[in-house]
Amino acid sequence: MTNPLTGPQLSRRQLLRAAAAAGLFAGVGTTAACAGPTGLPGPGTLTVALTRSLVSLDNKLNQFDSAVTVQRAVRQALTEIGPDITPVPVLAETMEPDGDTRWTVTLREGVEYSDGRPLKIDDVATALQMYEQVQGSFVASFFPEFPTVVPVDERTFHLDSEQPIPILDALMALILITPAEDNEAAELQEGVGTGPYLVERSNRGAGTYTLVRNDNYWGDAPEVERVEVRFLPEEASRIISVRSGEVDVIDSISPDSRDQLEGLPGVSIEESSSLRLNQIFYNFRKPASNPLSDARVREALSFAVDGESLVKNVFTDAVTAAEGVVPDSLLGYHKTGTYQYDPERARRMLDDLGVGDLSLKIIWQTGEFPADTSVMEALTEMFGAIDIRTELQQFEPGGNILDWRQGKAGDWDLLGNGFSSPTGLAITMLQGMYAGTAAKEETRDTYQGYVVEPVEAKITRAARESDPVRREKYLAEAQQAVWDSWPCAWAFVPKSVLARRERVGGLSLAASNSYPLADVRLEA
Repeated sequence: MTNPLTGPQLSRRQLLRAAAAAGLFAGVGTTAACAGPTGLPGPGTLTVALTRSLVSLDNKLNQFDSAVTVQRAVRQALTEIGPDITPVPVLAETMEPDGDTRWTVTLREGVEYSDGRPLKIDDVATALQMYEQVQGSFVASFFPEFPTVVPVDERTFHLDSEQPIPILDALMALILITPAEDNEAAELQEGVGTGPYLVERSNRGAGTYTLVRNDNYWGDAPEVERVEVRFLPEEASRIISVRSGEVDVIDSISPDSRDQLEGLPGVSIEESSSLRLNQIFYNFRKPASNPLSDARVREALSFAVDGESLVKNVFTDAVTAAEGVVPDSLLGYHKTGTYQYDPERARRMLDDLGVGDLSLKIIWQTGEFPADTSVMEALTEMFGAIDIRTELQQFEPGGNILDWRQGKAGDWDLLGNGFSSPTGLAITMLQGMYAGTAAKEETRDTYQGYVVEPVEAKITRAARESDPVRREKYLAEAQQAVWDSWPCAWAFVPKSVLARRERVGGLSLAASNSYPLADVRLEA
């Protein structure tokens, strides 16, 4: 493997600069519908290119950060997470706690779906059931339990639970509402919702969608008439497309791309803090006889990873090394430790534990985070320096990496992956990643097989605590317990960064790496 940290070869940044300057990508074709006579988007069309393929406008099984922009333009929830990480009403007119185990909700009056059907309480009840029942649910992992819907009248209902869920108003922002008769315990392919846009056409395999203004929308009509969503995984194509004006917005740009685009006429960079943690995560489905089932071995391997070099040379200081098990941008974050680079210590610890002749298989999906391939190649060099063999397996978008992650396909040792807290709360990420139980693992509804009973107990205690002071104490204890289990060889916190053409106004990038499409406008 080529070491991206050393040697005389050109860096990715230098290659991109040279290629762009030479116009090597001038042949990138235009596929956006309703383009103008020059091949550029028309005056009423916004073209958005995603770095990962959007396979559904439903979020039950997967919700990468920037997908939220498109999903929430079509489907909506009772609430949404506001800019200050506070839940605000959307389809709910009001949502208030009514005791420790009950919330009372009143639906917004007069809301209809894009096909004219009215929003009903039964739609909310069915949505909760479907999110709970779908196997491998992304969203279900965030709920300590799913509440029961108890109707009061046509618009008012209770959400009752056995134990307190003090952040239920935030969690309900994750449940996208669909007509009950159309919903099922699967990732929906149809796009009927209450949002400001409806789906005119789509190609799930290609990751392309055409959204048009929903004339039946209950809120203020969006200014942009049409949105074209494209999938452009190749970084060079993304740069050239936004430079040329073929694409208006590209998401999740790498440090190299930012360097290419910053300061160019007609292009602006938007940056926000991030709610995401990117990790090199261990496989916790290993048998007891496997060295990786021992937290001491996992800790020893972490000393082989030169995180400082990755931050400086691969990410060009555009990320920060994690100092905890959740990003420091989350409410409820507590610092638990730092990753240290000490390969000699790694060797000694492994020798003392009697671990030798170790081989690691590292898997990841293309586009999981910027510069992902360079990171994996660097890990090969770093582990090789302590005589550990590695094998890299890269999955393309639309592949079967989900089966591998759930332990249904091949075996692996380390996973390059990212995980966000869509509520902006530390407890949500802790619940989703580290609150696995034996019962959840039977249906593969844990995060990479992570089931550590003492950790789950501490997280559950924090999740059910209504008193803010006690909850903070319990959160700190839970996070330290996770850190001490050594779930990651290394982890880092990225920034949310996108590039846009200057004709795009009203775009407000949130820490969730998304933005409300209804607020965007196109300027002449």
